[in-house]
Order: sequence, then C-alpha cells, then structure tokens
Amino acid sequence: MAKGTSGGSSALSVGHVSWSDLADWWLSELEQDVAYEDVVSPLLFEVFRPTVGETYVDLGCGEGRLMRQVSRLGARVIGVDINIDLASRTEKVMIAELPGIPVRDAAVDGAYSVLTLEHIADHYSFFLEARRVVRPRGVLAIVINHPVWTAPGSTPVTDSEGEVLWRSGDYFGSGNSDEPADSGFVRFHHRSMAELMNSASSAGWKLEVMVERPHHELFDQKGIPRLLACRWAR
Repeated sequence: MAKGTSGGSSALSVGHVSWSDLADWWLSELEQDVAYEDVVSPLLFEVFRPTVGETYVDLGCGEGRLMRQVSRLGARVIGVDINIDLASRTEKVMIAELPGIPVRDAAVDGAYSVLTLEHIADHYSFFLEARRVVRPRGVLAIVINHPVWTAPGSTPVTDSEGEVLWRSGDYFGSGNSDEPADSGFVRFHHRSMAELMNSASSAGWKLEVMVERPHHELFDQKGIPRLLACRWAR
C-alpha cells in the first residue's frame, strides 16, 4: 500500500515471512486506512474507466476489492496475486509472482495495478508482460507511491520557521527501502520518474494521462506529491 504499509522484493517477496503470513495484517491495514477508499480507489478510476463487457486483469489484486468495483461497472475482471490466502477470498484469481502474468497474448482489453509496481524489482519486465497480455489499443493504468517518496532516505523535514520541506534522498539512484510489516518487512523499489516513464515507453506504451496527488491528510505537505496515477495505451 502506501509507503510503510505493503510490499515485496526479489520479484515480490517479504522479509522473514510469506505474503500469506501477512494476509491478516494486510486486511487490518486496509480496514484502518480510510485513504484507500477515499483517495486511492478514486484516483485509479480517475485515469481508468472500464468499458462494459470488456475484460481486464488486476495485477496484484489482493483480496479483490478493486475487482469487485470494476465488476460492478459492468466489466469482466480476473486477478493475479502471489498471496494465496488473500486471493482465495475472491473468485477468478490466478496465483502468480509478478511481473509474470499467466494470461495468453492479447487476451484482455486492459490491465491495472494499484500500489504494487513499487514492490516489483524488475519494472521493465512488468511493462513488457502487461503489453503482451493486453490487446492492441488496450490500456494499462497504475497507481503507485510517487517516486519522490520511494527514494531511499527521502523524508519530510520541518525548518526552524515551521515550514515543511522535502529531503530528496537518493532520488536519481535505484535503491530500495524496507518498511516494517507485522513480524517482517516489505520492500519498496525506487526508480525516478524518468526511469519509470522511459521504461514504459520502451516497452511499447504511450502515455495518455498522468495525475499527481499530495498527502490527503497533511495540509502542511500539500505541495509534496504523494501518489502518482498513469494511463497508457498499447
């Protein structure tokens, strides 16, 4: 989820515990975090508008809350997730480790992924795999923690006059940071905005819409981007 509340590594993994071990912790985080329903979901549907009767794949679907929202809009949706325990709580979910997608070539009308890409080490392969399974003229939409936030060492700081500034950390590097999660940790892989956009373009995606959002609760950080949403066309 937002930095500090979800994650992955290797391709998608967690420290010391498995994703299934974190299922109850993850559901508890979602229940306590009103930002998911108030900010994250609306941000996805600001850039992604499912078409009635079309088929989409949810990459990193978890317990399926977004799948249910997409289905209510009249579209068909299948999910892909590594967490067996979470995925078993909804229908039409395949267990796989992203960036691999167990769907045949050009089989779906679009794909979307919410707060997952930053937990995948090989983001270029993610864009390639998404392009492989999406038909020509289909779409890919993502919501992620903004690259400004995922840089190792990045953090808000307050100066002597009370103004909140942003320490950039190693923004132009490609490191990662680990955040506590229950009895283990989850990993956030950082890449700059340029690296992210160039990777998507090199994989054959054309950017159509990009939206940035500040922190939804912290007024003094309203000038600092917190979430990023994008839609590309194949």
